[in-house]
Amino acid sequence: MKIKNMRQPNEEGQWGKVKAFFDVENSGFEMKGFRLVEGINGLFVSMPSRKGTDENGNDKWFDTIWIESRDVREQLNTLALAEYNNTESANSDMMQSNQNSEPISNPAEEAATGDNIKSDNINSESSTPAFSDEDIPF
Repeated sequence: MKIKNMRQPNEEGQWGKVKAFFDVENSGFEMKGFRLVEGINGLFVSMPSRKGTDENGNDKWFDTIWIESRDVREQLNTLALAEYNNTESANSDMMQSNQNSEPISNPAEEAATGDNIKSDNINSESSTPAFSDEDIPF
């Protein structure tokens, strides 16, 4: 069994409780439409489903794939969580590398900070402050 094509939203919370969509390949065939969902007890794999109606005519979602074996379901859940954590850590590593790169210097910003003022014209021995309370307009 192999997890293929795991897709995550561009923004956190964009898909609600669904954290990722993915496909599963097993023994030469591929099953599409699995979801990794945030539940009460953590992340779990949700089977592909389609909308239909029950015997009373009410809308209901029906699983299109059912895994009978508990061991196979647990294996699928473990594989999906491992793949999700790998892709999530790869995305965070890319974000950190982008943040760790040196920022591009902007001369206009440097001039606005006041670091470009020469200090040799200022008389530091003067007892007169640079401004007083009367200089404040309010």
